[in-house]
Amino acid sequence: MFNFLKKKNATVSAVPNIPQHVAFICDGNRRWAEQRGLPPLAGHQAGISNFENLIDWYIKRGVSTITFFVFSTENWTRSKEEVDFLMKLFYTELKKNLKHAIKKNLRYRIVGTREHLPKRLADLCDELETATAENTNGTVVFALNYGGQDEIIDAVNAAIVAGAPVDKQTFETFLDTGDLLPIDLMVRTSNEYRISNFLLWKLAYSELLFVPEHWPELVKSEKLWQYTLDEFAKRNRRFGGGKKANYAGKKKK
Repeated sequence: MFNFLKKKNATVSAVPNIPQHVAFICDGNRRWAEQRGLPPLAGHQAGISNFENLIDWYIKRGVSTITFFVFSTENWTRSKEEVDFLMKLFYTELKKNLKHAIKKNLRYRIVGTREHLPKRLADLCDELETATAENTNGTVVFALNYGGQDEIIDAVNAAIVAGAPVDKQTFETFLDTGDLLPIDLMVRTSNEYRISNFLLWKLAYSELLFVPEHWPELVKSEKLWQYTLDEFAKRNRRFGGGKKANYAGKKKK
């Protein structure tokens, strides 16, 4: 079987068992292209072609945060041709997303280091975050040049500089993702069964769903989107306790 949005001042969805934060590891673009006799880069183009419709669909159903893992700190080891193509593709997509964010009142976050990104892409990431910072209909997150271990190490060093002991709540303030909700549901495509250094802190009590479809298939399929919510609704989330817990991650004050 087939198998990125913090809403400000929002309440938990009235619809039962809707995850508040859904995160996707967008895997299998190149395999999708190769299966169809296309050049690998065509898979990346297909994989980024329908983000906005996917976002609108999940928000309409009560999800408040959607995160996409699109480029890791390890992906720089790929060929220069592929990396250059992806950097241009991300720039084009984020330009389009800026218009969508304003139209739909969405807040955008780009998590990960700006280091090594082309300057115009890094500047666009800053512009997108600034221009949408006060939007209230949900949060879309792109993990771009992101590594979960690096994020935690950077946070530890920042906490050391601050010079005060931390607990879980105060430590989060040093994380790049500290303002985001915990991930309720993480979906990884292409029959890969790893979390690959992705949002390690926020995944602490996430439900994990691994699906065989490649990302370009999932990103365009409303049937698959519904499947992810249906699967989440079946999960019994206890968070280490003996009784069934609330389905949604605790919201920040």
